[in-house]
Amino acid sequence: MNLIGKNIRTLRQKNSWSQGEVAKRLLISIPAFSKIETGITDVNISRLEQIANLFEVSTIDLISKEGEHHKSENAAEISMLKEKLAAKEDEIINLQKKVIELYEEIRSMSKTV
Repeated sequence: MNLIGKNIRTLRQKNSWSQGEVAKRLLISIPAFSKIETGITDVNISRLEQIANLFEVSTIDLISKEGEHHKSENAAEISMLKEKLAAKEDEIINLQKKVIELYEEIRSMSKTV
C-alpha cells in the first residue's frame, strides 16, 4: 500500500465508512476505489481533489506523511507539479483523441474495401 492509499484508508476508517460507501460517494465502483486505496491504481489530480473534498482535508494531507510540516516552498513546488501534471493529462487526452480518429479512419477505409 502506498502513502496516499494508506492516508485515504485511515480517513475512511476514521469516518467509519466502508469502501462501498466511499466508492458510492465518489461515483466509482468498489473495485476501482479499492485499487486506489491499495495503491494499485495511481490517482490523478482531479480524483485526489475529489477524495480530499469528501474527507474535508487538503490534497496535501492526502499525499503527506503523518506529522510532516508543510512549508510554503513545498506548496509552491506542489503547485508547479500540479500544473505539469495537468498539462500531461491534457496531452494524453489529445493523444487519445488522435488514436480514436485514426481508428475511425481505418475502420471507414476497411468498409470501402
